[in-house]
Amino acid sequence: MTKTLQSSSGGTRHDKPPRSAKKWLRILLPALIIIVWFAGGSIGGPYFGKVSEVSSNDPTAYLPSSADATQVQKLQGEFRDSDEIPAVVVFSSNSTLNETRIASISKAIAALTSIPGVGTEVSPGIPSEDGRAVQAFVPIQADADIGAAVTAIGTSLRAAVPDGVVVHVTGPAGFTADLIAGFSGIDGILLGVALLAVFVILILVYRSLLLPVAVLATSLFALCVALLSVWWLAKAGILILSGQTQGILFILVIGAATDYSLLYVARYREELRVSTDKWAASMAAIRKSAEPIAASGGTVIAGLLCLLLSDLKSNSSLGPVAAIGIFFAMLSALSLLPALLYAFGRNAFWPRRPKFEPEVVAAEHGVHATGIWAKLARIIKRRPRVIWMVTTAVLLVGAFGATTLNASGVPQSDLVLGASEARDGQAILGEHFPGGTGSPVLVVVPNSELQEAADVMLAQDGIESVSVLSAGAPSGAATVTTQGLQAMGAPGAAVPKPTVVGGDVMLQGTLAAAADSDVAAGVVREIRASLSSTVPEALVGGVTATAIDTNDASIHDRNLIIPVVLVVILLILMMLLRSVLAPVLLILTTVLSFGTALGVAAFFFNHVFDFPGADPAVPLFGFIFLVALGIDYNIFLMTRVREESVKHGTREGIIRGLVITGGVITSAGLVLAATFSALGVIPILFLAQIAFIVAFGVLLDTFIVRSLLVPALSYDVGKTIWWPSKLSRVSESDDVAPSGRHRS
Repeated sequence: MTKTLQSSSGGTRHDKPPRSAKKWLRILLPALIIIVWFAGGSIGGPYFGKVSEVSSNDPTAYLPSSADATQVQKLQGEFRDSDEIPAVVVFSSNSTLNETRIASISKAIAALTSIPGVGTEVSPGIPSEDGRAVQAFVPIQADADIGAAVTAIGTSLRAAVPDGVVVHVTGPAGFTADLIAGFSGIDGILLGVALLAVFVILILVYRSLLLPVAVLATSLFALCVALLSVWWLAKAGILILSGQTQGILFILVIGAATDYSLLYVARYREELRVSTDKWAASMAAIRKSAEPIAASGGTVIAGLLCLLLSDLKSNSSLGPVAAIGIFFAMLSALSLLPALLYAFGRNAFWPRRPKFEPEVVAAEHGVHATGIWAKLARIIKRRPRVIWMVTTAVLLVGAFGATTLNASGVPQSDLVLGASEARDGQAILGEHFPGGTGSPVLVVVPNSELQEAADVMLAQDGIESVSVLSAGAPSGAATVTTQGLQAMGAPGAAVPKPTVVGGDVMLQGTLAAAADSDVAAGVVREIRASLSSTVPEALVGGVTATAIDTNDASIHDRNLIIPVVLVVILLILMMLLRSVLAPVLLILTTVLSFGTALGVAAFFFNHVFDFPGADPAVPLFGFIFLVALGIDYNIFLMTRVREESVKHGTREGIIRGLVITGGVITSAGLVLAATFSALGVIPILFLAQIAFIVAFGVLLDTFIVRSLLVPALSYDVGKTIWWPSKLSRVSESDDVAPSGRHRS
């Protein structure tokens, strides 16, 4: 009977809502949650095809505003009255090109201005000294579809040139087109492969059809809403999106949302086995899974937001973008999934519906538990010290390999895996012309210092020629050589005057080596060093300078952010576990795991995949994802261990925690590894390397660190692991060292 109390007005009030009100609440609340998420997903879904509208793959867009290359890039538009991106077309033949064939090539070049997106100032064909090649510079409008324009240029020229002449489109526009093509599969192939991999794993784990669909729906709707939020923030200029950031966002949200969902499903199934009321089971599952999910997601978000300290905008922009994705992954796992599973009830697990069997659950979690995780727990109980010491030694051996990882940067021509017309074209260009043709060193200096700056550039062995951007020159002759610098502006001079913007002029130096090579980088660094003493006001930019500034900023970010992330995650773990020692040990094991993953990756990159190297951001991103995500599994384990330790003592709590969480954490690790592996289908070197490091590292965390190292080490330490909390001082019968001696 419902209790009532007399109110001051003589009426009555219920201290509990009527049963009918409860019933409607239990129907309306889940229905409302599902409707809201479905509405958000329906609105956000179409934005998968619109990301290109707000994204950019221009490297200078991600450099600090103070970088020389960034300032020069901004000034280029003022000097040229446009921000067109040059494509370099190279025509090559095994035999000498006679006048007839060159005339045919020139005619084909002149016709390029009719292609949408191609600028009007197309240069004439420039024959090589050996007579077997011709090059031309084709400007492409910055607001054009660069990929489509490059493809159209190649198609038009190949149809018009004589037989035996091979056409390649390279230069900045050619490499940009390669990147655009490489990222083109993100909306379709990447998403499809990731979802399929997750679906197959969930089918194998649950042996059910409805439950995997519910979990995938949770992940997909989280991604739709996250993408909707990120798109509008990018549209407003608050965030910067690139193909790289987009790919990581997709994978991170799907993987994280599925992991959190697996944890909730495990709790919900457990509660259904000890409760006959699915509402009570849902509330208990939410209450018990909210803390580890929130702690796990909060740890990842905190780690990602540390990227805001980055000088490189491609790093600092990824932080909030990915953090938004993780937030919606947590939110969907704690709202949409519980609502869906409540609606389905026990039928969600069909054909393996959970039965009401509290006695069996108690037995499964206790000393009489059976199964692979119970057997592993008993092995750890017998030999904890041997297990954690041997495991640590093996991981240390793998970690030594991290010193062989070459993460000093890679040439632009190697960013795209597989076939690359731009890369092939650059190689052919280097055989017949200076390697840096089409991607010059750009130097902005005061007009009064023009000759001094030109002399410094010409003194470098790696510079073939120097010219100055000039006004009034005919098409194809917009620059003049430094031999005419002294005569510029003189009465009756035949050479055009240099373009002056705010008292500055722009010099262009043609590099002998390919612009993205180590040799070219060395030349540009020498030019900067020499100009700093002779013309301190000089700004050095261009393709090579952009790569240098990007690498330098990336190395700075790596050295700054990694220690900050460790401190932030350590503080979060201390608050979560109410301990100092346990978080320190967890951080150390996770860092060791990361080092081993990096060492193994270095071996495969150098000796199996034969990669040319790695971007300096690869170790940083690998660290952020592995430490933040790897600590997730330790959070899942240790929060349950602490819960069990309060009831049964530390060592028994460790055994129970391992047995209870073993299956769900392993499944979560497999899902996350599979989703990150999906990045490998995108032919971009950076994403392929991140995919390997994170996938391998997650599996290492799942099967070695969380299954063996952490439980064995925690069991050996005993209740002291909770120091300085009260739990470390509670006298408990299980706190006996393996040798039989009582641990103080």
